[in-house]
Amino acid sequence: MNTPHTSPFARLLSRRAAGIAAAALLLAGTATQALAADPRVKLATTAGDIVIELDAAKAPKTTENFLQYVRDKHYDGTVFHRVIDGFMIQGGGFNADMQQKPTRAPLAFEATGLKNDKYTVAMARTSNPNSATSQFFINVKDNAMLNPPGADGYGYAVFGKVVAGTEVVDKIRTMATGNKGPHQNVPTTPITITSATVVN
Repeated sequence: MNTPHTSPFARLLSRRAAGIAAAALLLAGTATQALAADPRVKLATTAGDIVIELDAAKAPKTTENFLQYVRDKHYDGTVFHRVIDGFMIQGGGFNADMQQKPTRAPLAFEATGLKNDKYTVAMARTSNPNSATSQFFINVKDNAMLNPPGADGYGYAVFGKVVAGTEVVDKIRTMATGNKGPHQNVPTTPITITSATVVN
């Protein structure tokens, strides 16, 4: 009766296969750790808490810009100063008296490849695509017209998404708004970000 045997060449292939399998598992573990490492920021607001997960892989520069403003406590005491139901809620630049806070130098537009879908977070800017500083907005519906290339050849750079507190976003988007000085669509009851903190 013949019995199967393993030639030296077959044993070598087997060892190589085992090594490749081990390397694949290691890489898979590394990828999982990278995904888990996407930072999360909690915006504690007077309407409730919103947790945003940032996409450090696809939007590294924009993510770091946002995180630096968080570290600097820039967002603490700012309000959601522009709220348009069926479009977006915008914050990160003004206090309740609609006084604009000083910012760092503008950020160059970053093509992240992420879409302005409902509950995603993107950088606000002027008509200049390289003018984003601290202000951001949360899409309250799919806003395909904001996706790159957009009407101006750039669109708006998405860098994260709301992973907890979507009900707070929905509460804010339906609040009564009015004019305050030259500013339109300002909530009549201020929605203040009392603190912004990194939670992982």
